[in-house]
Amino acid sequence: MEKVKYKILIIIILLISRVNAQHFTKGVNFTEWFQPDNVQRLPFSKYSKEDLENVKQLGCDVIRLPINLHAMTKGAGSTELDELLFRFLDKVVDWAEELNINLILDNHSFDPAINTDFRIDTILIPVWKQMVEHYKDRSNLIYYEILNEPHGISQSRWNEIQQNVINEIRKIDSVHTIIVGDADWNGFRNLKYLPEFADTNLIYTFHYYEPTLFTHQGADWTLPSMEYVADIPFPYSAAEMPPLDPIYAGTWIEEVYNYYYYEGTFQNIDSLLNIAVQFKNSRNVELYCGEFGVYMPNSNNHDRVLWYDHVRKYLEQNNIPWTTWDYKSGFGLFKKGSNELFEYDLNIPLIEALGMNTVPQKIFERKPDSSQILIYTDLLGKNIYDSSYAPAEKLRFYSTDDPQVGDFCLYWSGDKQYEYVSFGFVPVRDFSFLVENDFVLSFWLKSFSDDAEFNVRFLDTKEINDPDDHPWRMVYKIDSTVMKFDGEWHKIEIPLKDFWEQGAWDNGWFEPVGKFDWTAIDKFEIVAEYKDLTGKEFWFDEIKIYNPDLVGIHNSDIPLAFELYQNYPNPFNPTTTIKYSIPQTPLNPPFIKGGKTGGFVTLKVYDILGREVKTLVNKKQTPGNYEVTFNANNLSSGVYFYKLVAGNFIQTRKMILMK
Repeated sequence: MEKVKYKILIIIILLISRVNAQHFTKGVNFTEWFQPDNVQRLPFSKYSKEDLENVKQLGCDVIRLPINLHAMTKGAGSTELDELLFRFLDKVVDWAEELNINLILDNHSFDPAINTDFRIDTILIPVWKQMVEHYKDRSNLIYYEILNEPHGISQSRWNEIQQNVINEIRKIDSVHTIIVGDADWNGFRNLKYLPEFADTNLIYTFHYYEPTLFTHQGADWTLPSMEYVADIPFPYSAAEMPPLDPIYAGTWIEEVYNYYYYEGTFQNIDSLLNIAVQFKNSRNVELYCGEFGVYMPNSNNHDRVLWYDHVRKYLEQNNIPWTTWDYKSGFGLFKKGSNELFEYDLNIPLIEALGMNTVPQKIFERKPDSSQILIYTDLLGKNIYDSSYAPAEKLRFYSTDDPQVGDFCLYWSGDKQYEYVSFGFVPVRDFSFLVENDFVLSFWLKSFSDDAEFNVRFLDTKEINDPDDHPWRMVYKIDSTVMKFDGEWHKIEIPLKDFWEQGAWDNGWFEPVGKFDWTAIDKFEIVAEYKDLTGKEFWFDEIKIYNPDLVGIHNSDIPLAFELYQNYPNPFNPTTTIKYSIPQTPLNPPFIKGGKTGGFVTLKVYDILGREVKTLVNKKQTPGNYEVTFNANNLSSGVYFYKLVAGNFIQTRKMILMK
């Protein structure tokens, strides 16, 4: 009986959300986020809820999220998805639902150089069954895209596989929409070979990158590489056509170059897109353009904007929703070579061409950092990216091997000499104030390797216009004179003033000449400088730059950030536990500098109409981790929300009471 009540409740929730939801119209792909070859290298902090809010501000109502799903398992040969994937992906689903943004979970297990295995269903079906089981009770804002750009597999075999995947999904989830495509790179020409699938809740998808000579000029992943193709105009102009590099003689690139007078026209774009339109109309099905775009490095921005404007308008005139490839990176919405900061670097002509809302832009000015910088604390810090030169299996950002602080620590298994763990800063940082005011590099470290020695270092930027400038290094050596390698955690603090200039590697070695620039810090790295470290193991935790005299030595029992966690159990009857964290650092007033005083905290529960039903916390609290029990004995089954307010920090989560 309890199971029946629960299922009825979930169906009611899904029906309510389906009635209130809008069909999506336009959006972006969030690339290079869930696409690593290993879940341990997933750069979760690359995007945040703020990025989804920014996209919504542009007028987008959908995000396509490429996921290298088949690499998110518990290891080679396994078809069991790693729980860590769901830990991260659940956050994104939560954000999308809170913001009412459609989210396409795109199985982007894809390598353009490798044909799709005709037995891919042996992993495709089990991973989708796990995904669907996990998300079947979420709102209808969530979509399942079976596989991105299958290729090198027969259409008949792919049709069979795709129908089998649909059947397996429907055994678990009859509500959520499934996105399907053809076996020719999700192209538009082969849509007609797709069967009449035995399912009515489908969206058909295609990708559009025509003419390739224009959209992929500069791309180095094609065969042969198009990195030497540049300045191709759009539309075609004989006077503006550059000569083709002789290295392309006899290749398909020479062939499309010779036909560009025809292919590089608005009329040709219309005729090709019309193939997709005819499929949509003849089948009377939903059709969606999941990818389209122009690679920016070698293309003219004016011509690029013209192409987007025309393609976007044609799609919309024919009621075809779309997600452009991509939000950031080489096909993105930001200026070429910029820091890709939303308030500073948007390519406004492109935003306008895509019919998006324009956002006022400011001029970026690099200012000296003057407060704590978190480089790694369970996640990479904000605007910090992984640029490591280390094999994937030897570097884990989410190790659970007895972390010193939080849930994870960073694991580095010994590398060959000169391999390194690297944290890149975007934008480049100015550490001059930190150096002058006695800030330190601080981290926890443990290892059993008593003869280990390696460097930690900062690299500055290379000034392109100065032939005598190079990426100079400031380094500090870590060995047994600094700490005991006894398998215990040790806290290391190195004043920035104690780093010494080493020189630079720039296609050759350059001795130091006193030119290291603390105002232009590009990266922080941990490097096997002196010898191979093969077979040695290191664990790092809470890597940061701070001033101990200003904030005090951090107590590992006190969190570094506000957080309101998902209640457990959920659904619940009649009690559930809610946990939250109040940080030591003064992130939001009225929390006092140093984090010793804390501030006023409220935690309240509301019903689905926004009426307050219970106050769980309403008092001043010091920094720390807290949990409270919510008893809903006097409440009816349904959806409830709980909200934490602490200074300027506000976070809300959803829970389900099932009686």
